[in-house]
Amino acid sequence: MNGVVVVNKPQGFTSFDVVAVLRKLCNERKIGHCGTLDPNATGVLPVLLGRAAKAQDILPNHDKTYRAEFILGKVTDTLDIWGQVTAEEKTQVTKEEILSVIPEFTGEIEQIPPMYSAVQVGGKRLYDLARQGIEVERKARKITVYSLKLLSFDEETQSGVLAVSCSKGTYIRTLIDDIAKKFCIGGCMTSLVRESACGFSLDMSYTLDELRTMSEQGEIENALLSTESLFVTYKEVKVSAEQAKRFANGGALSIDRIREKPEMFDGNIYRVKSPADAFMGLAKFEETSRELKIFKQFADYAQFNKPSP
Repeated sequence: MNGVVVVNKPQGFTSFDVVAVLRKLCNERKIGHCGTLDPNATGVLPVLLGRAAKAQDILPNHDKTYRAEFILGKVTDTLDIWGQVTAEEKTQVTKEEILSVIPEFTGEIEQIPPMYSAVQVGGKRLYDLARQGIEVERKARKITVYSLKLLSFDEETQSGVLAVSCSKGTYIRTLIDDIAKKFCIGGCMTSLVRESACGFSLDMSYTLDELRTMSEQGEIENALLSTESLFVTYKEVKVSAEQAKRFANGGALSIDRIREKPEMFDGNIYRVKSPADAFMGLAKFEETSRELKIFKQFADYAQFNKPSP
């Protein structure tokens, strides 16, 4: 199987747990996922199967959106409700006060990864060090928060809900903790749902139970989205049969011989399509040679190298 299955990850499963389930249901050895979700988080987890797994490191869209619940006045070692409570105090923050600081956390900002995270320092995962009671210095990293909205806030319980649209590498737990620190108090995340990732949304996703049922009925391929769906932000170039065969064999394509093409710019990446509208892969335009050179192939090599009848 080649393509993408968008999973609505359940609580209590790691992203690797989901991959293991899909590997069995789809009977596919080559498999990966886009964007790790914490075990207690739920929501969109795109899983890449077969040739689509080659796209894991070259996705053009890593942006994500979340719905996060939080509470002020409680601090844990993991920055979420599932960690060990390290401090607790009564707080009296108002909704207006939170709204007043939200602009400070929008746009390009710096964020220090939490100790309980998969970030590596000195070749070791931070969460492995944290479990040993070791805390190390972490460098701040630049992230982008495209949109941050306070959906609700109960001043009596000091709990609320945020809607976050952000770039790859953003830790929502840290974002909540940093907002709380603006009031010289602690805070922690109590729930996290990823509503979209890499261009895929919750309404495109399947639960593991739904996928198990589809697999039992021999209909698992109905959940499969094309590999091309990962790259819809790139413009399309349709080539001839001979050019398709050349591309499948690793050859560069002269754009002067391509009839159907958009305006092309040096260094840009394009989707290469066969005459039969099959997605073959990605190519990068080189202005000096006026050629499309292979960036990543996803074509079925055998399909384009069959002997003529």
